[in-house]
Amino acid sequence: MDVGVIGVGVMGRNHARVYSELKAVDSLHLHDLNQKAARDLAGAFGATASPTVADLLRDVDAVSVCVPTPYHFKVAEQVLDAGVSLLIEKPVCATAEESRRLIGKIPNGLVTGVGHIERFNPIVPEIKKIVRDPLYIEMKRHNPASSRVNSSSVVEDLMIHDVDIVRNVLLPAGDYHLTGGGNQDVCSALFSFNGTPVYLSASRKSSKKIRMIYIEEEEFTIEGDFMAQEIYIHRKPGQYAADDERYVQENIIEKVLVNKQEPLKLELSTFLDCVAKGREFPVSPAQALLNMEICEDIARCFSPMMVLA
Repeated sequence: MDVGVIGVGVMGRNHARVYSELKAVDSLHLHDLNQKAARDLAGAFGATASPTVADLLRDVDAVSVCVPTPYHFKVAEQVLDAGVSLLIEKPVCATAEESRRLIGKIPNGLVTGVGHIERFNPIVPEIKKIVRDPLYIEMKRHNPASSRVNSSSVVEDLMIHDVDIVRNVLLPAGDYHLTGGGNQDVCSALFSFNGTPVYLSASRKSSKKIRMIYIEEEEFTIEGDFMAQEIYIHRKPGQYAADDERYVQENIIEKVLVNKQEPLKLELSTFLDCVAKGREFPVSPAQALLNMEICEDIARCFSPMMVLA
């Protein structure tokens, strides 16, 4: 398959690297407004630098759109008009309204996916197998300050990953109520999904990088680390005791066997497989739109604090 990458910033370079390693890729084509950056990256990965988007689209069967978020709609529209299957980096568009307009332009049968990369973290399907009836869910996604993203708030930049996992994997049905607060760089959101409290926090001001999930059920508690790709299950104590006024409990802690993989490699190989077989990509534009709608609900809580139904 002949594959293209439009936009060779941080994510575009990663897409190009992974595509260059996949056996399913026959040729790789790159385009960026910074033509020197595209040529340099093409030289590093044995790819071809295309002078325009139109030139690239004539040579490929599938493409990753990795341009800055404000340009997602314009570039994705051009790809759709050319009838080329595409994977758009998250968020699908800059706003929910743009996302709806883009979805309306997708031709029937054209594979169109959205790159919510954490959906392909191997701990996510493992946690999905374990969860039965969650009493409480908490997810933290904290980053040190970065100059890489300046066109969106911390909600669309970081928290959207956890919104996607909660809404489309763990609790996909029912309405929610939301209370939240924060600013462009630090935010918290407390949801109630059919009575299940879900607490999300995200920051671009942290001194420590955190990617964690914590789920309590009646009989056990799950802890997951997205970076280490590790899951631990804490079972209820089998014994309680007081020994010389010291409280003692015996816990059973299980470490779940996770087949560790690079999420981006799994995501892109899945995308190419969907294109080859004409199957729907696991993260659909409709799901990505839902994520954006929830993110906009959260952002409206910034000032003043309010409750949304």
